[in-house]
Parts: sequence; structure tokens; C-alpha cells
Amino acid sequence: MLYSLLTALLLVLPGVPSVTWKAEVKQADNQEYQLVVTGQVSPGYYIHPMTDPYVGTELQVEESDAVQLLGLPYEQYEPSDYKGEPVVTGTYVIYQHLELTESATVSGTVTWSACSGDFCGMPEDYEFSVPVKVKASSASGAGNLWALILEAILWGFLMLLTPCVFPMVPMTVSFFLKQSDNPTQGRFKAGMYGLFIVLLYTVPICIIIGLTWLLGGETVTADIFNWLATHWFPNILFFVIFMVFAASFFGAFEITLPASWTTKADAGSGKGGLLGVFFLALTLVLVSFSCTGPIVGTVLIKSTQGEFWTPMVTMLAFSIAFALPFALLAFFPSVLKKLPKSGGWLNSVKVVLGFIEVALGLKFLSVADQTYHWHLLDREVYLAIWIVCFTLLGLYLMGKLRFKHDSPLEYIGVGRLALIIIDLAFVVYMIPGMWGAPLKALSGYLPPMETQDFVLSRAGDAPAGASAQSSAPAVGAPALPIAGSTLAMPHGLTAYDNLEDGLAAAAAQGKNVFVDITGHGCVNCREMEARVWSDPAVLQRLRDNFVMVALYMDDKVKLPEDKWVTTENGKVLKDVGRVNSHIAQTRFGVNAQPNYLILSPDGAILAGPRGYNLDVNAFVKFLDL
Repeated sequence: MLYSLLTALLLVLPGVPSVTWKAEVKQADNQEYQLVVTGQVSPGYYIHPMTDPYVGTELQVEESDAVQLLGLPYEQYEPSDYKGEPVVTGTYVIYQHLELTESATVSGTVTWSACSGDFCGMPEDYEFSVPVKVKASSASGAGNLWALILEAILWGFLMLLTPCVFPMVPMTVSFFLKQSDNPTQGRFKAGMYGLFIVLLYTVPICIIIGLTWLLGGETVTADIFNWLATHWFPNILFFVIFMVFAASFFGAFEITLPASWTTKADAGSGKGGLLGVFFLALTLVLVSFSCTGPIVGTVLIKSTQGEFWTPMVTMLAFSIAFALPFALLAFFPSVLKKLPKSGGWLNSVKVVLGFIEVALGLKFLSVADQTYHWHLLDREVYLAIWIVCFTLLGLYLMGKLRFKHDSPLEYIGVGRLALIIIDLAFVVYMIPGMWGAPLKALSGYLPPMETQDFVLSRAGDAPAGASAQSSAPAVGAPALPIAGSTLAMPHGLTAYDNLEDGLAAAAAQGKNVFVDITGHGCVNCREMEARVWSDPAVLQRLRDNFVMVALYMDDKVKLPEDKWVTTENGKVLKDVGRVNSHIAQTRFGVNAQPNYLILSPDGAILAGPRGYNLDVNAFVKFLDL
């Protein structure tokens, strides 16, 4: 009797473990791994094996896209028995074969009931999480790496056409037109220009990845990238730089290096010249970051997931492809300087580039205007400036305007006439935008449609103030206000500005939640809204099937103190954008825009994240789960 009481007391004493467990994952062959969970049963206890149908030990492993179970678990132990029943004492090992398609964390639970004598305790649990870095076979690894390299190269070339990057083309042409004293020097500087661009993209990424590995990823943050892309200071600075260059192109003054730099350049074999080339490359990298940020963000995510060489090689391939067109443009002016007729036509090229600089430079002022809600450059104001700018460009091409260094225009050639037709046709295309036309071809350049104050309703559109749930609102109509939201979304859609309110509304309405991870300065977000969201099938689903939540990652509005968020590192996040960025990274594992997810009313991820993709049919399938 006394023994029975002592054993019963042993089962309920706190701090006395019945079984000590340890979990590890070992690689078996290529993508096949083996989970090994080892338990050491303490003296005086016994547990039942998995084969016991009533109180047997259980192993549950969480499956995911990256972790798949192969067969059933099996056990190994020294046979023992208690009153004729098989039991486990001493060392107990459970095995489970797995297939891992990428680096992941293998998580699960072991459940058992420990017994001592005739007394058995309540079920106990051991939860484990084992991070595993997948080492793919050389063939598959090489194939995946080459696929990533090819994708990075294609993105590098496509970046030239984005509104963040394209304005640097006239800067590059103008700079190298004046910097090449001879063909040899011009080719050398052009090559260094391309090399500086590659290094400015690749070296910081390598440093960040190195710090990630040394410090466990805690130092990797998107704050600096977000600051460069959305803070008022760098955006206003870039806007001023573009306006200064435009004024120079118009003939107001010449942008030259200081005389002391020129003297040092002559004495030091072009040292000053290379410094100018480096700062031009640095300007290109900085001003292009709001468009190249998603690419860099993807690379950073890979580095925080255990990848080491892959993000470095990917970024190297991207930066080479990105730098190549600019290096070629830098080579081209050195050839132009040898042409015998480099007089008035060359100044005309600079003036045309000046008009383009004015138009495209407005984007940076627009980013600051949207993120800080200044309302200086609403859509119709932005369009009005563009219409005037390109109208003046057409008049200049026709010879109706002349600048300081222009030669008289005696006649209009075929090439100039073609440019005039293209320019004025572009002006005509933009004019309906003043009354709310969507202008999809310019969606990435213009402020979002919801900033436009004056929109003409079309036949069949819902009148102002009609319910967004009853019929399709006018394209570009401001969103109707809803409880908990201060946002205006494209196409008359309504959205909550925080996840908590959105989930609560979804639970009340019995709908899923569509989460839009976006930004005021996100070019690709505007393009998705204009080209994909505007499709009737997509718009109907967004309006009728979901409660929408828009998380702007670059919004600078300050939050009340009760809405501040303190991170694990003790950093206090006080504005909307930083809090939303923290949610996107910690809850959804993304730090790039746009990204879309579908959540259940209880917050579980049902689909996504889905990034920038203009395939409308694929987006419809995404919405249909």
C-alpha cells in the first residue's frame, strides 16, 4: 500500500520528468530525410509503445508544402513487459521518413502517458521544432540556380523600362557626352560605370547576408530600404536633382565638376573623373530602388531562410543585366563625339531629355506627397503638368520654341515629324485622364485614381453615394467610407486600414479577407490595380466575396500611443507604415510590394502570398481558391 502511494505521488510531483525527449533530422538521400525522436524513460516509469491501441505513444508531424511524410512512423526499443503487457523502459526511439523540397522547420508533437506500477498519469506532450537546411543534389541544385539566374537577368533588363529607372537614361547620356576626352578614356569610364552599378547592388547584399549568418538574421531589416524608397527627404532630394538636370539641359547652366577636381584628375590619372562616375552610379542605384526593391527584398528573404550563395549569385546576375544597358549607353556618347555634325541637333537631344526629366522627376515628389498625405500632386494636377510639359515638347520639336543654344530649324525632317506625331498623340491620350479615364498604360507613373477629385460617371455606373455592394461603381470613384477605415481604394472598392477590424468584419459577414500589402510609392501596385483589378471578373469577386484590408507599408501617419507596436528587439514602431511592414514580415513572411493573401475570418492563411503578376485569369483562380 505504501509503495502504491509513493508511486502515485511520483507521477504528480512537479519537476520530475517521466521521459526526456530529443528530436533531430538527418539527411538520408537527396530530398529524403529521417526524423529521429529519442526518449529516455526515467527510472521507476514505463510508457506504452505506439502499437498499443489504447494508451500507446503517438507521434504527429506537421505537413506543409515543404515537408511531406513518407510512410508511417516506426519505433525501436528493448522489449519489456508489465503484467504480461508490452511496455517501454529505458531508451525509446521513433523514426519518421520525410521529403523536404526546400529549407524548412520540421515541427511536431509526441504524446504519451507515463505509468508507475498500477498508476498511470495524465497524457503528456513534447513539442519540437527542428530547422533543416536542405542540401539539394548537385544536378537539381544547379538546375534551380540556373533558373533563378535566368529569371534575375530578365528582371534586370525589364527594370530599364520602369518609371524609377528610365529617368536615369538621359542623365547617363548627358553625363558621358561631357566626360569623355577621348575614345579610350570614354570606354574606360563606361566600363567602370557598369562595374560600380554591379558592386553597389551586390556588395551590400553580400555584407547583409554575411551579417545574417553571423548574427542569426536579427540585423536584417527592411527599414533602410523602406526609408530610401518612401521617406520625404530622399524623394525630395531626387526630385530636386532631376529638376536641376532638366534646367541644365534647357541651357540654364552647365553641370561640371569643380575646377579643383579637374586639376586633381589631370594630376592623378582621372581620379576625379572616376569619382563622378561612381556618384552617378550611386544615384542610379538609389533612385531606382523603389522599383528594384521587390527583387532585392526577395533576395533578402532567401538569405534569412538559410540560403547563402544563391542570393549572392542571383543579385550578381540581376545587377549585371541591370547595369549592361547603362554601360552601353555610356559607351554610345563616346562614339557620338566623333561624329562631324554634332552641333545644334545634339542640343535638341538635350532639350528633349530635359522635358522628359521634368515629367519623370515628378514621380519622386508624388511618392512623398502620397506617403505623407500632403495632397499637393493629386492625379489631375500631376496629369495637367504632364500634358503641358509634353505639349511644349511638341511645340519645341515643331520649332515654335527655341532655347539658348538651339540652332535655327529650317525644315522638319521625317524623323522629327515622327517624334511630333508620337508626342502629340500621347498628349491627346492623356487629356481624358483629367476627367477620370483610367489611362492603364501610365498606371505605374501616375498617382492612384482615388486621389482624383473630378471624375465623370459613365453610363451604367453607380451614381455617387450608391452602395458599393449593389453595383459596380465608376472606375476611379472614391471609395465609400466604412467603419474602421480611412482609406480610398481603386475602382470604388472599400478596405479596412488594419487587420483586426478587417477580420472582425469578415467574421460578422461570413466572408474571407483579401489582404493587400501595398504602398503609396509602389509602382507595380498601381499597375496591378489598373490592369488586373479593373477586370470585371476580378472586380466583382473583390467587391462581393471578400472583406478587403489594405496594409500600406510606407504610410507615414503617426499612430496613437495605444496602437504602437514593440518588436522583439525592443524597437517601438509608431507610424502606420512601420507597423504594417512589421505585420507583413512577421505574420506573412513578406517584405515586398505588392503581395496579396486570402485569410479566413480567424486569420488563417488560405492562399498566398501572391506577388506582382499581370495574368488576370491566374488572379481569378487565386481569388476562387
